[in-house]
Amino acid sequence: MRIANPLRPLIDRISAAGSRISTAPLAATALAGAIAIGILALLPAPAAAQSVTFDMGGDESSTTTRIVQLLVLMTILSLAPAIALMVTSFTRIVIVLSILRRALGTNTAPPNIVVTSLAIFMTAFIMAPTFQNAWDTGMKPMIDGQIQVEEAFDRSMMPFHDFMMMHVRPKDLDLFMNMSRADDAINPEDTPLQALVPAFMISELRRAFEIGFLIYVPFIIIDMVIASVLMSMGMMMLPPMMLALPFKLIFFVLIDGWYVLVGSLVQSFG
Repeated sequence: MRIANPLRPLIDRISAAGSRISTAPLAATALAGAIAIGILALLPAPAAAQSVTFDMGGDESSTTTRIVQLLVLMTILSLAPAIALMVTSFTRIVIVLSILRRALGTNTAPPNIVVTSLAIFMTAFIMAPTFQNAWDTGMKPMIDGQIQVEEAFDRSMMPFHDFMMMHVRPKDLDLFMNMSRADDAINPEDTPLQALVPAFMISELRRAFEIGFLIYVPFIIIDMVIASVLMSMGMMMLPPMMLALPFKLIFFVLIDGWYVLVGSLVQSFG
């Protein structure tokens, strides 16, 4: 008893198609190649799976130590952006730019993303020598295998330590040194970071508010003048802030405000 081949109709059709295009051998060859490629594409390909293994060491104590080190490293990496902002010039710059926007009366112009981006790039410009020094003294030797992670961290923090010591207010530093019960006769280069970082941050906040006050004064004068003119004309229903906004903008443009402000901020860290 003969069993019918289910692929026989397909083979007959292919043969018939080949006989019809026998006058064009190149086309027949291309058709056969396309059919072969289609059949191969439908076939399941063997998966090239690769196993991933983690060598945590054979000793149980060594494994625990490596896990703890990995957790500490992940924590530091997650907090790295915030730490980088706390020990750099970013705090002063972003607060001054925010106060400027408030003084102009444009609550959404420039938007937050523009203010933050400008503050980040200004911070990168101001801190470029410090970043380069930290890379050369700490990170690069660690990558080259010359020093360990702990020593690399200490070396990398020294340029930031010096930067904060240059700009921290002594009164603010004494406040945290006294609260931490640290030695008053300690050398400046040995000042602990747990006292230096918050002292530096409140010093930056103080300077930012001082600069913000100087920025706010001329715009307040414009608001007062516009309000007085409107009251004298009896136009009490017209909001002074709305009418003062174009005068503030043109005043800021005429004095080349961005040039003056950015230049003053950069030079304040000189």
